[in-house]
Amino acid sequence: MPLNEGSHDDAPREGFEEELGAVLRSTGEGFSVEGRHELVSGGLTRGRRRLVRRRLAVTGGALALAAVGIGGVYGGSLLGIGGKATAAGVAAAPTPTSDTAKATEPSEAEKRRQAQMPQAQIPVKDIAAVIQANTPAGQWQFENLDGKGQSALGVYDDGAGKASVSVGLYRSAGGEGEAGAGQVECPSEVHVSFDSCTSKRLAGGDRLMVIQGYEYPDRREDTKHWRAVLLTKDGLLIDASEYNAPAQKGAAVSRENPPFTAAQLKALVTADDWRPLLDQLPKLPETATPPGAMPGETSGPEIQSTTRSLLPEGLRVTDGDGDHGYGFLVVDDGKGKSLVEINVQPRMGDVAHQLYASGNVTTLPDGRRVKVTQETAEKGGSGVVAWTVDTMTADGFRVVVSSLNAGGYRKAATRAEPALTIEQLKTIALSLRWLQEPKK
Repeated sequence: MPLNEGSHDDAPREGFEEELGAVLRSTGEGFSVEGRHELVSGGLTRGRRRLVRRRLAVTGGALALAAVGIGGVYGGSLLGIGGKATAAGVAAAPTPTSDTAKATEPSEAEKRRQAQMPQAQIPVKDIAAVIQANTPAGQWQFENLDGKGQSALGVYDDGAGKASVSVGLYRSAGGEGEAGAGQVECPSEVHVSFDSCTSKRLAGGDRLMVIQGYEYPDRREDTKHWRAVLLTKDGLLIDASEYNAPAQKGAAVSRENPPFTAAQLKALVTADDWRPLLDQLPKLPETATPPGAMPGETSGPEIQSTTRSLLPEGLRVTDGDGDHGYGFLVVDDGKGKSLVEINVQPRMGDVAHQLYASGNVTTLPDGRRVKVTQETAEKGGSGVVAWTVDTMTADGFRVVVSSLNAGGYRKAATRAEPALTIEQLKTIALSLRWLQEPKK
């Protein structure tokens, strides 16, 4: 049956535990890593959207799967069908953007990086045919069936309401084996709002994440985003997203939930039909800079390690993660959880005049500028405040440390003030250890 006229009936897929999942923004598709309010304000113009995930091999980033495109993924956006590639990382960037930003709008640096990446020329109709063959009966309308690329976008209707569905094929920038595992690990709820998420290793060595969440983390609209990502043992990714609306954004909700259950999403991304198409993905170019990173950026693990070494005694770390140029920890001194975020950015001198033009700014004898901000957290829940120390050396090396009196964004305050005082935040941000860390 023609692709745009209907779908054949398909037997129910084998059970996949229970319906679960949660979804993140994707640096091309999915949830954005956002809410790092203070780190965004003042012009972190070189940030890229990343989705930060727990124990992330990405990300963002991010991503929070990030932008999910997926952090650390090479390829076109799930929405960039048959056209020029857009950001495909769910990670999105070391610095967040507001949740009103479109995940399909990468930074200029990311656009330049993507433009240099080899893109597959898989006929979109072939990707659409595999989607149709591995989903329940329904009417399909696919976009750009005459085009070529690494993804397909369609609108599916089983009679219960139209739903946007997309599938993208990518190579993991992490390579084969465990190096890319972070791309299929559930994100931390510090940055991503979801109902459920599961990540598991399948028989044969592939890894699968299924996540059910929302297009807008603040849930200002009822658009749900459910997603399944399969990472094969040879480092290839199949990323499927579905919504309970005929478009990812800007369309009214058409049904209570997206059409496919967790078991059906699993069946879609694990179908053997994908292998001939995955074999058409181009090899990744050799590069000295980690995917998604900018030259000179500090890695997530480095930021985690340095920050932990600088924490005052008496704090217990309950959560943490990071990506290129960004890291976070959730700490607790016995009086309530407190989120601590760190951005480390080289070569920011050209925007110093914007960042430190006003506010509580001082200049140290060695030329380093220090700006202190204490205000209500823009993305925080009830009673949440953000304390931030923003520093930059004379040659443009920037370290920003921020803390909330809550364990995450959009969560109510857990304590009267952040666990770290302004002086303790200064100690972390101004430590010379940041300048001594090898930049990868």
